[in-house]
Order: sequence, then structure tokens, then C-alpha cells
Amino acid sequence: MTSSPDVIVIGAGVLGLCTAAELAERGFVVTVIDPGGPNASSVAAGMLAPALESLLDELSADQAALLRRARDAWPAFAETYGLALHREGAEWRGPGAEQAVDRLRQLGFAAQPGSGGLETSEDWRIEAATALTALARVEGVTVVHAHVARIGAGAQRWRVEAEDGRLWFSPTVVLATGAATAVEGLPDPAARLVADIQPIRGQLTQVEVPAPRRVVRAPGLYVAPGHGGVVIGATMEPGRRDLEPDIDEASARVAAGLALIGADGRPGATRVGIRGASADGLPLAGPAGAAGLHLALAPRRNGWLLGPLVARTVADAIEGGDAGPDAAALDPLRFA
Repeated sequence: MTSSPDVIVIGAGVLGLCTAAELAERGFVVTVIDPGGPNASSVAAGMLAPALESLLDELSADQAALLRRARDAWPAFAETYGLALHREGAEWRGPGAEQAVDRLRQLGFAAQPGSGGLETSEDWRIEAATALTALARVEGVTVVHAHVARIGAGAQRWRVEAEDGRLWFSPTVVLATGAATAVEGLPDPAARLVADIQPIRGQLTQVEVPAPRRVVRAPGLYVAPGHGGVVIGATMEPGRRDLEPDIDEASARVAAGLALIGADGRPGATRVGIRGASADGLPLAGPAGAAGLHLALAPRRNGWLLGPLVARTVADAIEGGDAGPDAAALDPLRFA
């Protein structure tokens, strides 16, 4: 079987599917190739948290502003694709709340003292699994379950081959493979970019318990409303790719999360995902140095927050129009 769509997207995580949906909205016929099954995006809590992420990672004013613009891209994106966007804000509970409020205000975020910490209306959330399903069904997007074995560049189009022998050809390929190792056949500059992505293992646990009305966070911990209760997470374990849950770590984190919201609950499944991170913590989004090859990779733990912004940046580059205001900051070649 062979197929020749306008664009091939390799990877069906949040960056891959957001990019595919954006391209389809602009009139492109898109094929998304993905092995299927859970990925880091599907097991995530779906937080869109520019304020608390800026606080926790001690971001600069420019970086915080980029995350805010990413969040601000969500209302129109969610409306276009029928996604439920929850804007109830978030709480931070921990030491140094007064200084944290001042810091957030300096960065341009609304924040005020709250019970045991601070409150902000700036952080939202999305229902991750539901959103992925909806994006995969966008008209103009076809999702194919296959393992990509190799990729190759021809004179005017790319050749993508699956392990089972299926072939696809397209003038444009978007690599959105998360923290996976480089696909065989990638040009050396792109392969080096992929090799430099740091894998970060994270695990979280679903807990059956009455959910708080919004996300509650503390140092090294969050409790997020989710289907049937809450999601408690998440670890940040650089350099690890193993997917076997650490039950002792999960139990300790669940206990801490339940104590944080003053509740008792019944733990469910612990899920593990492998995120990818670049050297500066921002994704690689845009041309990868070879004609027709683009990246949508390495959003660290902000894949859901950055999804529509990355999609717009990559789609603008594919169309050859003016680069958006964040294209330079997300340029995959910025480390060269």
C-alpha cells in the first residue's frame, strides 16, 4: 500500500495531532503515522499552566510571556475543534506564598494570597484523552497505526516506510515523535537534534476521590481533577525511558496528594510517560534544516500548554508565510 498526502506527521501525541489539525484546517490533507497505544500526552493531566510553570521553573519575563501567549491560543483552538476548556484557575500551597504572589505579578500574571498559599486564575486545563480523540477525528486528518522504520529524502518528496512495508510519500514531513530515538534515515543535522533531546520520565496515578474544583499544586506535587476523581503526580526523572511504574513512589505521592486536599481516596492505575526536553526547555518547532522536514518536539512538561502555538508555528513555516512572533524562540536550529 502506498499513499501520497500533502503532509505526513509522524507521531500522534499532542504536538503531532495539534499540528495535523491546524494543517487540515488550512486545507492540507494530512496523514498521521503512530504506533498507537498510550503516550506521554495521553497519560498527562492536561494542565495549561503558564503562571505556576513560570513560577516553579523560575522563568524569565520573556519565557513567561511566551507561555502566556501559548495559553491564549487555546480558546480559539478549543472552539474550532470542539474541545472542553476548563478555566477555573489553580492553587499553590507551600512556603513563600507572599514572595510567589509578588513574583507572579511581576511576570504579569494575576495572583492573590489563598488558603495556605496563593490562587491564580491564569492556569487552565484540558481533558487530555478526550482532546486527543477529537483531534484524531478532524476532517482532513487520517491516523494510521504503524511503526515507522525509516525515512528518506528524494528529489521532491520524502519517502516514509513502515516496518510492515507500507509506504507513504509527501513533500512535507513533520517529526512529532516525542522523546523517541531518531528515525533511521533522518538527515544528520535533524538526527543530531533528536539525539540531543533529553528524556524525562514521569508517572502519575488516578485516584477515586471527590475532586477539588481546580488544580492544587505544591512543591513536587499536583492534584488535578480528572475523570472519576483526580490525577496525582507527577515525577520528573531525567534520563529514564523505562515504563514500569514505581509502586512505592506512586504510593508516597498519592498519600501526599490526598493530604494536600484533605481527602481519602482509592488509588487506581499508575501511568508512566516519557517526555522530551530541549536544552532551554522550549520545544523544537519549525524547519529542521532539510527541505520539507519540520520538527514538533520536546515541550518538556508543557506539551498541552504549547500544542496550539507549536501547531501554528509549524504550519506557518510549511506555508512559507511570515514567521510568527515566537518562531525564533522555537527554531529547532537555534542551538547550532
